[in-house]
Amino acid sequence: MKDTISQEKLKKYFQVTETALNMAEESKNRASLKEEREDFLDMIKRYISDAKHFEEKHDVVNAFACLNYAHGWLDAGARLGIFDVHDSKYFTVDDKE
Repeated sequence: MKDTISQEKLKKYFQVTETALNMAEESKNRASLKEEREDFLDMIKRYISDAKHFEEKHDVVNAFACLNYAHGWLDAGARLGIFDVHDSKYFTVDDKE
């Protein structure tokens, strides 16, 4: 069903978001916004942590929502140049450097 968040879908979104986080952490900071980068990474990690908390409580809707917020922060950081990433599979950026 399209209106159901399955465990498989949740697992996939955890994997995608955590992979994107790893890529962001390993990337350089094109924009020279060091404090902002740390703030972004902190917020992303907090949302992923919240998602795990909700998953443990079998609240897949809120877990899924937290992962989407985390990924929103990842995409915003990529668009601002806080994360120098070029993989459109994980970010809303082009694949060119």
